[in-house]
Amino acid sequence: MADGAERRMSAAPGITLSGQHSIGGAPLFAAEMMLPGGQWTCLLGPSGIGKSTVLRLILGLETGGDFVGQIAASDGQSLANRISYMAQSDLLMPWLSVTENTVIGARLRGDVPDLKRAEALLDRVGLGPHAQKKPSALSGGMRQRAALARTLMEDRPIVLLDEPFSALDAGTRADMQELAAEVLAGKTVLLVTHDPAEAARLGHQIIVMSAGEATAWPTPASSPIREINAPETLTCQAELLAHLRQVQA
Repeated sequence: MADGAERRMSAAPGITLSGQHSIGGAPLFAAEMMLPGGQWTCLLGPSGIGKSTVLRLILGLETGGDFVGQIAASDGQSLANRISYMAQSDLLMPWLSVTENTVIGARLRGDVPDLKRAEALLDRVGLGPHAQKKPSALSGGMRQRAALARTLMEDRPIVLLDEPFSALDAGTRADMQELAAEVLAGKTVLLVTHDPAEAARLGHQIIVMSAGEATAWPTPASSPIREINAPETLTCQAELLAHLRQVQA
């Protein structure tokens, strides 16, 4: 691949999504949002409002509905082949080992997998001793960490994460948040979460979705990743939780 093409593939563009989505003629959401390049955007809102649908629209996947609007990268290039995606379900292949699942993207593309990097990532997510096990031998939290390792392994400029830490205990969740923030520094990340504390800690930008709009929520003045017990993090978390309870009421 030419150097110029490599630079375009590795850059982390911003993403604009503007439009309306409906299912069977019934409106699901209308939204205008800009995801800044190289930053984390955390997307919250009531269950069923369409947060996961936003991810699928950016990916160009089937949503079961109709979208009228525009999705574009700030650099004018196609989003194809520049996105890694972690769904709510771990989507691990049951016949493959943890290591084989981690490098499956490279194998599907016909590339030689970087097994040393995979080993290092699995150590970082705490699965080094379980690298040769099949998914059936793992707990739910371990499976989610394996899926996270697979997503980080892809090293794409755009990363879409759908509740990637939801199955983890509090301590492991904090560890994996810090790992993801480290590995994905400089990437354009869209994180769907139901956890105000997670958004307050990780988000450069926080967006709250409702049926009629997607609105920006104020973030702390400090840069992510923020200390869990920092006063401004706790204040953002509490105020965001109160707002979400009102939205869901």
